[in-house]
Amino acid sequence: MKSPYVSELEPNQTVQATFLVHSKDVRQKKSGDCYLSLLLADRTGELDAKMWDNVADVMETFARNDFVRVKGLLQIHQNRLQLTVHKMQKVDEREVDFSDYFPASRRDPGEMFAEFGREIAAVANPHLKALIEAVFADEEIASRFRAAPAGKQIHHAYLGGLLEHVLSLCRLARLAAGHYPDIDVDLLIAGALLHDLGKIHELTYERSFGYSDEGQLLGHIVIGLRLIDEKLRALPGFPPRLATLVEHLIVSHHGAPEFGSPRTPMLPEALLLHHLDNLDSKMENMRALLEKDSLVAGCWTAYSPAIERSVLKKERYLNPDPPAVPSSPPSTPARGHSEFADKLLGAIREES
Repeated sequence: MKSPYVSELEPNQTVQATFLVHSKDVRQKKSGDCYLSLLLADRTGELDAKMWDNVADVMETFARNDFVRVKGLLQIHQNRLQLTVHKMQKVDEREVDFSDYFPASRRDPGEMFAEFGREIAAVANPHLKALIEAVFADEEIASRFRAAPAGKQIHHAYLGGLLEHVLSLCRLARLAAGHYPDIDVDLLIAGALLHDLGKIHELTYERSFGYSDEGQLLGHIVIGLRLIDEKLRALPGFPPRLATLVEHLIVSHHGAPEFGSPRTPMLPEALLLHHLDNLDSKMENMRALLEKDSLVAGCWTAYSPAIERSVLKKERYLNPDPPAVPSSPPSTPARGHSEFADKLLGAIREES
């Protein structure tokens, strides 16, 4: 088993470990010499790394998505952990266990997919149920859906993350639908189950998480509509207007054109799906940010571009570390006197 993991590292220690290279940039110092800016990772997290010296010796020996063994010093830089790499060597992939390097949901995949099946079974509308069953009876879709992350970085960015996100969204949807009695819960659940379907082809996750060519060119909303349309054509009895509503939930779930939705939500179920999806993704982003930033001092995490803020470490804020007690505390000036006044009085007494 790999050791240590990113999550086990502490500041001011020498690190010797193997990581997966998520990104590799060759940059230039002010002196004109090159240095390496790296993002190293394992299944527990990512680590910013810089190699300042002897770069020419290793620069061409490895690439993004390779495994490397490094030795360096871990320190805090601008309130983030950063590894200064002193030595680096490429590692043959046959020498590593891939499961050590790819983050995965903490939930059991089989347990999650069983819950997913219960969500489908609970849909009462026969047309919606037939569509959802047709989609996930496709073994290629089902197998990809079980494994896919929900995002590259922003939220649920780990194997099984898409399934975990969808199940969380279904639970939120049923709670919200109970509060708003006019909501069509079957339509809302159908939207929750299908809204991110296109991510199974938008994202790649063989080594590190990225975007496929199809994902870059079309995005998951268009890809998802294609997959759903293919299954709808095999269901000739499906009501066309109901199909349009399902498609509207898919195209509007990002809320606005500037966030990737061709249409804004125009019916209550679509509006609710959008806000619940946004809520679940933001809450997961905060959770992951707090977990990743737990070793860094202070009450605030680093700034997150995804949610456009830093996050308060609530427990540390409520229970700060007690201040260190000096071994010989300085004497306290008499009330109403400044330190300067005390020195002046002492000088006057000496003269008298």
